[in-house]
Amino acid sequence: MPEHTPRIAIIGAGPAGIAAGHELLQQGFSDFTLFDSLDAPGGTWRLHSYPGLACDVWAHSYSFSYAPNPDWTASFVGQPEIQAYLARCTTEFGLDPHLKLNTRITTAHWQTEGFWRLTADDGTTYDAEVVINAMGNQHTPLYPDVKGMDTFQGDSWHGTRWNHDVDLSGKRVAVVGSAASAVQIVPEIAGIAGHLTVLQRSANWIMPRRRKFYSERKRQWFRRLPGLIKLTRWFQSLLMGQVEHAVTRGHKRMEQFEQVVHKFIAESVDDPATRKALTPTSRYGCKRGLVSDDFYPALNRDNVELVASGLREVTAGGLVTEDGREIAVDVIIYCTGYRILDFDRIDVVGATGVSLAERMADNPQAHKGIAVPGFPNYFFAVGPNGLVLNVSYFKTAERNVKTIVNLLSEMRSKELHDVSVKESEFQQYNDWMAERFALFSWGAPDCHSYYQNEAGHAPFLFPGNFRQYCEFHENTSLAEFDTRAA
Repeated sequence: MPEHTPRIAIIGAGPAGIAAGHELLQQGFSDFTLFDSLDAPGGTWRLHSYPGLACDVWAHSYSFSYAPNPDWTASFVGQPEIQAYLARCTTEFGLDPHLKLNTRITTAHWQTEGFWRLTADDGTTYDAEVVINAMGNQHTPLYPDVKGMDTFQGDSWHGTRWNHDVDLSGKRVAVVGSAASAVQIVPEIAGIAGHLTVLQRSANWIMPRRRKFYSERKRQWFRRLPGLIKLTRWFQSLLMGQVEHAVTRGHKRMEQFEQVVHKFIAESVDDPATRKALTPTSRYGCKRGLVSDDFYPALNRDNVELVASGLREVTAGGLVTEDGREIAVDVIIYCTGYRILDFDRIDVVGATGVSLAERMADNPQAHKGIAVPGFPNYFFAVGPNGLVLNVSYFKTAERNVKTIVNLLSEMRSKELHDVSVKESEFQQYNDWMAERFALFSWGAPDCHSYYQNEAGHAPFLFPGNFRQYCEFHENTSLAEFDTRAA
């Protein structure tokens, strides 16, 4: 009797979705569709295009382990190169025939007959036995909850939805926020705007990036000697591994990282008051660590002002800070992050009639970052607590989808129709994690950042290193799941 090969739907054609498609083909699964709402693969690197957009992970590490790129132009690269790399990988992996672009999946409902029915925004339905959610968590813009935003008479937009039709030359511009996207945007527009005001609610830890450009000769070496890329990735992994120690409470590496930033601020910022305002009061890692060579120097410009206050209100002609200062501006750019755990983006309803949004509302959790009880054959490529801080996103995604496809292979060989992680296994795993969150600055009770939800839980990162994470995944089997025969 031939093995049952399930129909598989992958939602999202960013790095995780591409990794999932590649792994499926490697393990002999060909009946799958890779859905994406955009017109090309790349995920967030296709969606976003703001000035200065770049990755803050070394380029050779921010790539698939099985698809090294010798042609990166620098140690850190921008959006055009990354998006082009992802599009090229999609083709080289043989995924183009599986792509269904310009298709936004809006619902995924488990049917009593034993399959998922997906509905697109145009009303078209698609059926699949297995769903892999690879949508990522940097998609839905988060705006500040302040009054008056709809009364502003000038131009305004979220930094991740850049309005390229507006010329900022000579205009009074306000950037609300000073974290990841602001750190990249501010240096790019500081020389264009007539006056630039940067609102900072709290200071961030910003390490020097020390970007290096690769000459054509250096790139030729990478092409001729593939082992050189492996060596580069290995060395970078050693450096990235130090991040685990730097965010561990009580570890000497945390203080060392903080000292590097303090020195960087002192050397880069001229004004004493600005230096003080830029010095974080939290411990390293409580908020996302950033890298930039040019954000601090940009604040030295005569036309740039850092205002160490959050936004209280938007008016027709500008904004009002939390300390009551009124600032007249022509353009407002909100660099205020994302709803990183937006489980209501797709209406997913499982076998018990409970939606994924309801299940995740109070305390988002997953089993090993990939599965949730009550949602048969539904997997996250990178779900709650499914991201490891001290490695590249690509590395974690590769590990996760390998586990998922291994499970699918085991299902196929045992002629199983569907699997759902056992509640007991799910709870045991999450109890283990809960005991470890306080070991890290980002999970500590005295930390307040987007890493934690309103209940004080840290549903985003895995509380450990990549070696520990891999051990959990390598030991994953169908014994952890309730199963049903085909």
